[in-house]
Amino acid sequence: MSDHLDGLSAREDPRLDISDVYLFRGQFGTVFVINTNPLSGPGGFHPEALYEFNIDTDGDGIENIALRATFLPPDPTGDQPLVLRQVTGSNATNRYAPGHIVAYGRTNENITGSTGIKLFAGSAGEPFYIEKNVVTAVRTAVINGSKLDLSAYDPSKATNLFGKTNVSAIVLEVPNTLFGSATTIGFWGSVTLPTDAPGGWRQIDRAGNPLVSTLYGFNEGDAYNAAPTKDDLASYGEKIASMTARAVAVNGTAEDPDKYGASVRDILVPDMLHYRIGSAAFFGVDRRNGRGLTENTPEAMFHIVLNRNVDMGLDAGSATGTLRPRFPYLSKPVPPPYG
Repeated sequence: MSDHLDGLSAREDPRLDISDVYLFRGQFGTVFVINTNPLSGPGGFHPEALYEFNIDTDGDGIENIALRATFLPPDPTGDQPLVLRQVTGSNATNRYAPGHIVAYGRTNENITGSTGIKLFAGSAGEPFYIEKNVVTAVRTAVINGSKLDLSAYDPSKATNLFGKTNVSAIVLEVPNTLFGSATTIGFWGSVTLPTDAPGGWRQIDRAGNPLVSTLYGFNEGDAYNAAPTKDDLASYGEKIASMTARAVAVNGTAEDPDKYGASVRDILVPDMLHYRIGSAAFFGVDRRNGRGLTENTPEAMFHIVLNRNVDMGLDAGSATGTLRPRFPYLSKPVPPPYG
């Protein structure tokens, strides 16, 4: 559950639940992925929502480029018309800004936009994999500040919680010229609904680094998902640092727990993926640069938050389906019944 079943509001409608985001080098540009609808729930995309690819090009934690996908209700075939708009500069933070259309078409087809941007939105095999008993043990240790207890985990029975499931994926491949002179970018995904409340929009879910909301218990409410990424340090930095420090102190995995907690805070806050444009993606313990589709990010995150190796007994072969070498890169969806 990298970001699966995340928050109370997102659980009510899986179309609004971001399971994971990815960022890596594609065949001709940079690839961004937002996966929603974990556990093969009712497919498709919410017709009132903004699915937002937020890109920070100057390192201040605020989006300078927003690529926003919107969908119409499904037609009799089950497919949905969609439009992708680009908003840049100071307007990128304004959800009312119309921007300009860069691609349009229908779900479950590869679309090429006017600027060379590629777009796919539709069903795909779930690239994420995790062992339920292991993530539960790590989460419990972090939230409760307790010893890691893996007694419920049997390595001989390691099972991918999301094996043979599909997601609703939105995949973009954009020319690197989109980023101007920037050499590194930050990226997070968000899903937002219109509301009559002040501000006019309600952010339902967001995702950047894998497993943050799960491991720190933020997915038990809506506050973290609704918060702007630029406020992460002020709102959640100290909590992440103190919870990490307490966990490594109890487990005896850091000589200076407070210093280690602060270092983890600096890795995870603000909650976005960072990527050097044009380079190979890698998400590991000591180095992180974007995120590839079937990397073992759970084990990397377990090590980061507890400062020790935690083996799940799973690898890339545990993911659903087989990745495609060309756009849209994710596996084709697996047929029902699932799992």
